[in-house]
Amino acid sequence: MEEIVIKGGNRLEGKVLIKGSKNSILPILAASILATEGKSVIYDVPNLKDVENLIEIIEYLGVKIDREDNMITIDATCMNRYDATIDCVSELRASLFLLGPIIARFGFSEISQPGGCAIGIRPIDLHLKGLEALGVVFDKSHGVIKGKADGLKGARIYLDFPSVGATENLMMAASISEGQTILENVAEEPEIVDLANYLNNMGARITGAGTNMIKIHGVTKLKGTVHTVIPDRIEAGTYMIAVAAAGGNVLIENVIADHLKPVLAKLREAGVSVEEEFEGIRVKSEGSRGCKGITIKTMPYPGFPTDMQAQMLGMLLCADGRSSVTETIFERRFQHIEEFRKMGADIIMAGNTVALTGTEKIDGTIVYASDLRAGAALIIAGLYAEGETRVGNVHFIDRGYDRLVENLRSLGADINRVQR
Repeated sequence: MEEIVIKGGNRLEGKVLIKGSKNSILPILAASILATEGKSVIYDVPNLKDVENLIEIIEYLGVKIDREDNMITIDATCMNRYDATIDCVSELRASLFLLGPIIARFGFSEISQPGGCAIGIRPIDLHLKGLEALGVVFDKSHGVIKGKADGLKGARIYLDFPSVGATENLMMAASISEGQTILENVAEEPEIVDLANYLNNMGARITGAGTNMIKIHGVTKLKGTVHTVIPDRIEAGTYMIAVAAAGGNVLIENVIADHLKPVLAKLREAGVSVEEEFEGIRVKSEGSRGCKGITIKTMPYPGFPTDMQAQMLGMLLCADGRSSVTETIFERRFQHIEEFRKMGADIIMAGNTVALTGTEKIDGTIVYASDLRAGAALIIAGLYAEGETRVGNVHFIDRGYDRLVENLRSLGADINRVQR
């Protein structure tokens, strides 16, 4: 079993290049199976466990995929299966992205109930309800979701919550449906825009991505295209917070500042220097003890992202004064709190809000990641904790960060992966 071992106290100096977005590449890979003509070539694909798992599932469906470094070539013209029921489906929440495209292409689908990080109830009702409005009939039994449709027809669909996954699933399915689909109260994340651009380059007719209403005029077929994935804003934010927590001076390259406005604003509010430069964003900090306590409330985009609250908490454990964080997206996304307490953090929790008072120091100890972003947060805390921090359950971290340990070591952190 692997652990990540950090000896705290080193400042971070240098620069780090941000890879393609995890939350973009997964739906883009799923959308690629809609191409019945030509091949798709996708650049800046991150090397992540979730990407590997989704590629394995898509290849099981008969799609040919070639990978060379950070480039993927996809030939979906030979796809010949509609059942995504192999074992790794149950480990990957993103396998649900295949539901809409498979039904749109074949009129049938069989997908095992998806897995993913245990950060709370993430019902698939919005996905199914939306697809039912397009004409799909579902049967859920024995852990398998079976869908059937005699041709998809456009509809006007209102999402009860602006779910990113449901928005993307419906965009993909509606792209080759009959007539017009209007999606209301949809997610507005940059990854939605990236997927819409990819689908439009394939021949889809989608407008409004990035707003709360998306219109899709169905077309009869889609073809392969060439696309470069947008930078991963959550990876970029994680490195920014790591510098803010450990102290140092680091240039974050290949980052779109507009995608990170709430994170940049909160870092500046905490007293961290964040400046945009030609090649990226430079972060300068004296470390957690030089930060001020702040208040955060997670919200759908363009609000503060739920995927950044754990990391921000990891930065604030020794900040001056009190901080509070309210989580409005996932009800079980505070499982890292107990791990922070092991390190000496002064944290109390009431409902969906945690309050913390900055302590003089935190101590390295053995902690365990409960999910992807919690793992990153524990590493951030370990960067400035006194002594040695050992982070277990590193498989969660590998799901969403490409070479995190190596990149932090290149910036000066004393961090290694070891076999326990």
